Amino acid sequence: MSVHKNEKDNFSGQLGFVLAAAGSAVGVGNLWRFPYFAAKDGGGLFLLIYFFLVIVFGTVLLASDIAIGRRTGKSSIFAYTAIAPRWKFLGIVTFMVPVIIMCYYSVIGGWILKYTAVYLTGGGSAAAGDGYFISFISSNIETVVFALVFLFLTSFIVFSGIKKGIERYSKILMPILLLLIIFIASFSLTLSYTDSSGATRTGIDGLKIYLTPDFSGLTFERFLQISLDAMGQVFFSLSVSMGIMITYGSYVKKNVNLNKSVYHIQFFDTVVALLAGSMIIPAIYVFCGLDGMNAGPGLMFISLPKVFEAMGAFGSVIAIVFFVSAAFAALTSCVSVLESIVANFLDLFKNVKLQFLRNLSRKKIVLITSFIYAAATVTVALGYSVFYFELELPNGSKGQLIDVLDYISNNFMMPFISVLSCILIGWIIRPKWIIEEMEYPGYRCHFARMYTVVIRYIAPVVMLILFVQSTGIV
Repeated sequence: MSVHKNEKDNFSGQLGFVLAAAGSAVGVGNLWRFPYFAAKDGGGLFLLIYFFLVIVFGTVLLASDIAIGRRTGKSSIFAYTAIAPRWKFLGIVTFMVPVIIMCYYSVIGGWILKYTAVYLTGGGSAAAGDGYFISFISSNIETVVFALVFLFLTSFIVFSGIKKGIERYSKILMPILLLLIIFIASFSLTLSYTDSSGATRTGIDGLKIYLTPDFSGLTFERFLQISLDAMGQVFFSLSVSMGIMITYGSYVKKNVNLNKSVYHIQFFDTVVALLAGSMIIPAIYVFCGLDGMNAGPGLMFISLPKVFEAMGAFGSVIAIVFFVSAAFAALTSCVSVLESIVANFLDLFKNVKLQFLRNLSRKKIVLITSFIYAAATVTVALGYSVFYFELELPNGSKGQLIDVLDYISNNFMMPFISVLSCILIGWIIRPKWIIEEMEYPGYRCHFARMYTVVIRYIAPVVMLILFVQSTGIV
């Protein structure tokens, strides 16, 4: 089966693609979700499960998405149609994941911008106060303004195009992000604090807790839940099973070594995730003890400001560096989500009868899409005030609007998409279709045998178990 690629704006080469893809992979998922899950799910135990899933399933899913994108030259909807016309529905379902994520990503990005602005203007002490974060997200104006500013920055980069927008800013932001995270992680390990009882806690102690597997109270049900958390993190972090890497793959030139690209993206993403845990968990442990590590998603916006305040004068500097890093990470990821949506609309409008839709340029589609998402962003930003509600999720937790959208996209749709993708690739078009693209134009796919076994026999079963677990049936 041969699918030819249409001429379009592409990444300049392997470096441009890897940094842009790594920018998509490295986001809030690394700086917020990863440390939270690591603290919640037994430290090193979560790390072991996560690394195994990244090496095995992450490689398979990432290679599949990138190869599908480059071989077809299309975004998710029409990529699956080009592979197997009867499977167009899978492309539509995959397209819906970034559509949902985009509704709330700018809101989280706006939270990060808010805290960046607070620390830049010397308001760190206020940010560390009890109830500050809740007061902010439940406000009707401020949370909307920051979310819209973040959406504007995202739209501006996507509006600028592939080379002049996504690739250019990724080459600037990603190296800076890595350096900032390394700096904070190194600083966290030097911390030491003696509490009122005379007990002294150090950053090194916190690092040991972070890296040491905790098997206490481990049951099969808990193991499944940790695995679900870890797999959800793999989906969110590597941007797989959501069409983003299919879109980015469609912009990759034929002479690029996809095997090296997969390794580099995984390495960059995993290193940043590890460093994120190394900079957050030791710092939380030093000043807040074990209890502070159970702060849940509020780890970044509630616990960390208290830690920065406890550091004294230098804490404000560290806080600025941290939230600037988080803003960079969130921005590059949000850009990839919006780009995936725009690319699908471009392909979609080329195949409609209405002339004015076929004539819409990429920039006009970016503007129209951004306007629509401005309305969605405002709605979600008001999810803690005007549109507040509580809904019990299948995993037993209670969630608001953002939590519900996040659960649907990450814990429900992505495992479902992965199951169907494995069936399609493993049993209908066959793994050789992907491996041929990974080896084009003469490279060797070192994980070809593993890919074949995993995509046909292991991944469908594991993904199905995780999907059933995520629905609450088990």
